[in-house]
Formats: sequence, C-alpha cells, structure tokens
Amino acid sequence: MQALVERLDRLLPQTQCGQCGYAGCRPYAEAMAAGEAGTDRCPPGGDHGAHALARLLGHLPRPYDRSRGEYKPTRVALVVEDDCIGCTKCIQVCPVDAIIGGAKHMHTVVEPLCTGCELCVPACPVDCIVMTAA
Repeated sequence: MQALVERLDRLLPQTQCGQCGYAGCRPYAEAMAAGEAGTDRCPPGGDHGAHALARLLGHLPRPYDRSRGEYKPTRVALVVEDDCIGCTKCIQVCPVDAIIGGAKHMHTVVEPLCTGCELCVPACPVDCIVMTAA
C-alpha cells in the first residue's frame, strides 16, 4: 500500500492547494490508494495528470473534474514590493513556506519553492500578490 501511495504522490503536481478536497497531495494519494477518492480531483494536474493516475490504478481515464477549479500552466507568486505592508497573512497560508519576510517588513517569494497554489492571493489584504509565468 505504501509503495502505491508513493507512486501516486509522485504523479501529483505537489501544489498542496487543497482543490482536491484533501489537505495536500499526499493525503489525496492516500485516499486514492485506499479507494476513497477518484483520480479526477486535481485541477493543477489537468487531464494529463488525471489520466496518469487512472493508468496507475488500472481505472478508465477520465478528465479532471472542472468544478474543482481551472487548469492553469505552472505559475509562481510575486509580491509587488512597493505595495506590501508586511502583514504576514500570505506567510501564514503558504503550504510550502515559499514566502519569507518579517512582520511590518516587505515579503518575498522564493520562486523555486513556490508551487503556484494561489492560496496567498486571496489572503493578501492589499492585493500585492500577482501570479506570473514560471
């Protein structure tokens, strides 16, 4: 079972966005391996990802469930420095600790760590986070 979870987890995009209804990619992989979740719940993986997961599990391929979100090419967050007030709300919601900075100081995104989950965008009270092409 653990080997299957590992293989499923490696196929997922590791955005940790929660759009699948689970707290991250690993819990979603565990649910699929246990037969508790379908392979069509990951918008960041798109149809290609849903088909790869289905192949691994021996299921018929299905497109991803579009009601869970829109597939988008890989993007990363960017803090508009002049607008950042240092509130730390983006840091608190980032599931991969890709945003650094201190209270009342400008924050920045460590691009190689950013998964593009977009959870920081609605958390920002001054709309100083934009998503850019990776």
